[in-house]
Amino acid sequence: MTNLTRRQVLKTGGALAALAVSGVTMLPAVALAIDELNVIAPAAPGGGWDQTARTIQEVLQQTGIVKAVQVENVPGAGGTVGLAQFANSKGDASKLLVGGLVMVGAILTNKSPVTLKDVTPLARLTGEYEVVVVPASSELKSMADLAAKLKADTGSVSWGGGSAGGTDHILAGLIAKAVGADVTKVNYIAFSGGGEALAAITGGHVTAGVSGLGEFEAQIKAGELRALAISSPERLAGLEAPTLKEQGIDVELANWRGVFAAGELEAADRDALLGAVDQMVKSDQWKQVLATRGWMDVYLAGDDFANYLTAEDERITAILKEIGLVS
Repeated sequence: MTNLTRRQVLKTGGALAALAVSGVTMLPAVALAIDELNVIAPAAPGGGWDQTARTIQEVLQQTGIVKAVQVENVPGAGGTVGLAQFANSKGDASKLLVGGLVMVGAILTNKSPVTLKDVTPLARLTGEYEVVVVPASSELKSMADLAAKLKADTGSVSWGGGSAGGTDHILAGLIAKAVGADVTKVNYIAFSGGGEALAAITGGHVTAGVSGLGEFEAQIKAGELRALAISSPERLAGLEAPTLKEQGIDVELANWRGVFAAGELEAADRDALLGAVDQMVKSDQWKQVLATRGWMDVYLAGDDFANYLTAEDERITAILKEIGLVS
């Protein structure tokens, strides 16, 4: 019997048990249920990875796909601390890791010896555009104001966002480059969690903040933050902010988040976890969360996701070299 069925008991009836023993990987058309999963959010509470991990927890349990799901926060170094810890769980089908574009960049900027090749890609789940914000009390009223300040003295503009080399950092660098500022002098302050970044931005400890819209949306609606721009190709419904391109800054960028399993999984374990994720993303509960949080559905699973990661690594490497974050 496989690693997953031995430890967690896939309670889907005798038909699945027979398939597991015989080594057949195609799952029958019955409800899949896993007893326990531990989801690692490789960041402090409050940010996008934490939100994603807790949404996975909530939906898997609500739908009965998994009986009990625990979330563990392991912050540090753009997710590479959590990744390194997770990579030690080879063959363990009871654990999942949340990650995404930020981690791809952090692996490069931190020169991490552990990469996404050491884990098993399961699925890309959600996408989200980035928003540039300032405190409501800021003298900066538009991206034109921010651009002028950047060009006059690039280092005087402090950007608050997620981990170094991640999506937020990349966007700050791309904006600086697009407006003709000195990219080598971008003053980016990285925070390990969305809660810490938000406190610094609302408290006026940084000039501007960058993150996925979902992390700042409540504060924007409450009037605590002013949204200067969104990194989407077109304006987003419900957000009173123009795009960067509308304001003469030729930059467009979307973040994505996904989920990974441990490395060196048995084929049947991988298939079972893929089946659980597939059921989750097709559930009404998951679709409701996407609508509520404004997350885009960019579901891509299995080998297609693994191939996407290879191309994404090449793309992000090129961008980070362009804005001077890696040599």
